[in-house]
Amino acid sequence: MRQKPTVLAREIVASSRLFRVEEVQLRFSNGVERTYERLVGRGAGYGAVMIVAMIDEDHALLVEEYCGGTDEYELSLPKGLIEPGEDVLAAADRELKEEAGYGARQLEHITELSLSPGYMSQKIQVVLATELYEERLEGDEPEPMRVERVNLRELSQLAQREQFSEGRALAALYLVRDLLIQRGAFTA
Repeated sequence: MRQKPTVLAREIVASSRLFRVEEVQLRFSNGVERTYERLVGRGAGYGAVMIVAMIDEDHALLVEEYCGGTDEYELSLPKGLIEPGEDVLAAADRELKEEAGYGARQLEHITELSLSPGYMSQKIQVVLATELYEERLEGDEPEPMRVERVNLRELSQLAQREQFSEGRALAALYLVRDLLIQRGAFTA
């Protein structure tokens, strides 16, 4: 196992309402020194969830929302921050109700994913939601989200759609599809 670099100094060099940019000065085991910058969250660090909500045995739900990073309306999985005092599964159920208008009788934590570990500290918990029922909660979205179904047999076509670009969502869909195949609940 490799030895992690020694942290020589840390400093917040920029800050906004949502993020901080941290500069980290490091010394590697071979003596080389480098300065890295990384994006760190401003929140209390409760984390975030991304939900693969299976509306039936073949289809998961996607939501369309405006994304400031790409300045486009994008399709992705329902997702959001975990609130103080909330566990991962409760946050997943709440976000699913707020964004897609469904609750889930069955929720299962699948894995944790990062977006860009070379530059960001944030991670997201992937949750599988099944046995869905209609229920809507008011969320913090500025406008209603359009909900669309995606067939797990057509993920390669989904990846080609201009409106779908989030790598974490695609990875989560493939992971859930493979899990469901292993369990015999889905046939490719």
